[in-house]
Amino acid sequence: MDLQALHHYTVRVTDLDASVKFYEEILGLESGARPNFGFPGAWLYLGEGPVVHLIAGRESGTAETGPFDHIAFGVTDVDETIQHLDKNGIEFRRNEITELSMTQLFIRDPDGVMIELNFS
Repeated sequence: MDLQALHHYTVRVTDLDASVKFYEEILGLESGARPNFGFPGAWLYLGEGPVVHLIAGRESGTAETGPFDHIAFGVTDVDETIQHLDKNGIEFRRNEITELSMTQLFIRDPDGVMIELNFS
């Protein structure tokens, strides 16, 4: 097996509209085509690929996700991002990793999923 890339992650959401709005307006992903699975949901795209799948009104068969902690994206322009988060009332935690010349911002989606934004 030779892994090539992260394909997507899926979040069970309590309010589909609020979650779609967050991923579009805060992270800049775009809603796109999604097959009819027979339950509500949305696929959000980064470029050509759907990287975030949202599902609503359906149990996943698990009560928890185990040790899942967060998902991370590479981002550009930390100052612009901070202004965008502030303007939209999104709280964040900032972390500086001097050895890697990296800034990290940690935010949460409407259902509490932690999202790490990495700036080189």
